[in-house]
Amino acid sequence: MSELTAPDASAPSGHDSTPGFRPTAVAAVPLAVIGESIGVVVPGASSSVPVTGISLNSRAVHPGDLYVALPGATRHGADFVSQAVDAGAVAVLTDDAGARLLALSNDIPVPVLLAEEPRSVVGRLSALIYQSRPEGAAAPALFGVTGTNGKTTTTYFINSLLRALGKRTGLIGTIEILAGGEPIPSLLTTPESTDVHALLALMRERGLDAASMEVSSHAVSFHRVDAVVFDVAGFTNLTQDHLDLHGTMEEYFQTKARLFTPERARAAVVTVDDAWGRKLAAAAKIPVTTLATAGGHDADSAAGGTADWSVVQTTPRGLGTDFVLRHRDGAELRVHTGLPGGFNVANAALATVMVLAGGHDHAAVQAALDAGDPFTVAVPGRMQLVSTAPAAVVDFAHNPDALARALEAVRSPEPGSRVIIVFGATGQRDQGKRPAMGAIAARLADTVIVSDDDPHDEDAAAIRADVLAGARAAKDSEGLDCTVLEVFPRDAAILKAVELAAPEDVILVAGRGHEVWQEVKGVNLSLDDRVELRNALTARGFTVLEDHRIES
Repeated sequence: MSELTAPDASAPSGHDSTPGFRPTAVAAVPLAVIGESIGVVVPGASSSVPVTGISLNSRAVHPGDLYVALPGATRHGADFVSQAVDAGAVAVLTDDAGARLLALSNDIPVPVLLAEEPRSVVGRLSALIYQSRPEGAAAPALFGVTGTNGKTTTTYFINSLLRALGKRTGLIGTIEILAGGEPIPSLLTTPESTDVHALLALMRERGLDAASMEVSSHAVSFHRVDAVVFDVAGFTNLTQDHLDLHGTMEEYFQTKARLFTPERARAAVVTVDDAWGRKLAAAAKIPVTTLATAGGHDADSAAGGTADWSVVQTTPRGLGTDFVLRHRDGAELRVHTGLPGGFNVANAALATVMVLAGGHDHAAVQAALDAGDPFTVAVPGRMQLVSTAPAAVVDFAHNPDALARALEAVRSPEPGSRVIIVFGATGQRDQGKRPAMGAIAARLADTVIVSDDDPHDEDAAAIRADVLAGARAAKDSEGLDCTVLEVFPRDAAILKAVELAAPEDVILVAGRGHEVWQEVKGVNLSLDDRVELRNALTARGFTVLEDHRIES
């Protein structure tokens, strides 16, 4: 499902109501209580109907569910009420358009509740039905991370540090979802609110101590984190992305800022390397701990002097970095990350300060950092190393800032080492970033191979042309000494990069990261950049690293 449009009611909405997402025991909530919570009167005959779940997807309804029929991109959920009822739905919640559709159909044998904007109450109802974080009851400490770049890695880092502290943890994010059982692949950065609350209830049921969650701007805009209150909310950065949804950077910022209010979080840690972070720290209506890191773009030298925590004394070690986190009162923490790039120093610093803000003791955190090396955890598709000679890296960088940071991170100091990049741009997304990404690649790489990302329903050749235009314009106007190629499909582009590479070179395959499907004209084609890169390297006789199960 696209995060940029309302879900089509006929298609699964993310992982809505996946069996593994739900707690095993849910106390029934009378329909009258549900109606009262959203200001809807339930007729007496229906008031005692017991509700034990909630779903936005007719194909994922469980017996006892309230089915929420929402408008979709092409169909209305009310068109699928019969299927929902057949699956066991005991009541329906819809809007005026849905009610009109139902009035034209056969009699619906279950109660129908009407709300002006049903999506805006789904989170509240999910929290009520699943009792995900009830007042006065033990529940996992909840850490939410938002920002343009770094959300995934920071949540993995939080998860890893908490585990090093001896905590049982959960994770909700782009790559996978963990709730004390087997990992579940994820389709959305943040699942629908029905799943979020079911997962939180499942974590509570399984006795987990803490959970970290990625919170996208789409999640806030589309009510996916409604009625969720984070113990600590963290902010990474804000750079150009998702302007097809938000229109302007100011609107994008304001959407993110809604997370830093008493209704959604109790405390915050805000990275203040850029002007947006400083603006957020000043505007947040909850207690804020500020963080200045040593790799932030647009860094204000004054920020480090005024921030509560600052990254100092960065020293390269292998592909990663040793650094010191220093508090304004002089307290220090020694930290290491094995992942390359200044942005991973920032991610590790943010994870550390968020865990401290969650109430963990300074000495215990230092002991966990020393004993567990938690920030050398592999994060799928995030600066993931596939081979070392040549150095071959797969990264999710898919916007201008992330692409620049990734290219700067992989540049080797070895004389004669070249950087070869394979990337493209996603269809039906912010078109303005395509030429910008092309120009960045031309400036920071030696060989630029423009290929396809996920075209979706857009013409792939037109997308490539936009990216190529930016790369060639920068090459010509700035006199850049790089080679710009167009190679497609993507597996052929990866093969070409490996054919061009010498052992001392670096190959960066950017844009798709952990994804294993490429969507072209509504068809999902099997494509994993890591697999294609391994195969191409092996075919040329290069040695690839063992593909261990990612720790999470």
